[in-house]
Amino acid sequence: MSSRETILKAITANKPTPVELPRIEIDSVVQYEDVVAQFRQALESIGAKVIETTGIQLLQQQLETEKAGGHFVINTIPALGEPTGNLSAASAQELAGLYKAYIQGTLGVAENGAVWLYEHQLPNRLLPFICEYLVLVIDRDTIVPTMHHALEKIDLGTGGFGVFIAGPSKTADIEQSLVIGAHGARGLTVYLV
Repeated sequence: MSSRETILKAITANKPTPVELPRIEIDSVVQYEDVVAQFRQALESIGAKVIETTGIQLLQQQLETEKAGGHFVINTIPALGEPTGNLSAASAQELAGLYKAYIQGTLGVAENGAVWLYEHQLPNRLLPFICEYLVLVIDRDTIVPTMHHALEKIDLGTGGFGVFIAGPSKTADIEQSLVIGAHGARGLTVYLV
């Protein structure tokens, strides 16, 4: 028997007894009087911008201006205009100079400012992490109070990938100095429509 087989056999023999997941009383978790205000406060406290708007005209103009200015911009939202095509096979090298990505989010979480994205909203999984600036658009009516509420609303069996994103990327572990954009976007703007 090889070392690998010995290790796998030992792991199989030492499985812990399964424990049922705890039941969360959704009515007993934290609630917010105004989930939109809490969502805004959570995001702004971690360095993101939140813009409330009644329509997407502002975003359409912004997107067109950036394209006309020669920026490498990717749009994945059909309501803003023709989505950028053929992104699924794009490599990190091809997306390395990406200035801004516009992505439709599914829902927002008030307690921490997180926005849920399904794989079908990302023609390429690299987009929210490789761009300099990320723009997420969500319907203000989809903001839920907590992650418990969010997990009730999303379908984790849909697609092979999904991600919560909150705030621009940052780290302070390098010489105790805050670095913005260390592992992802340098800036995040969330538009609440």
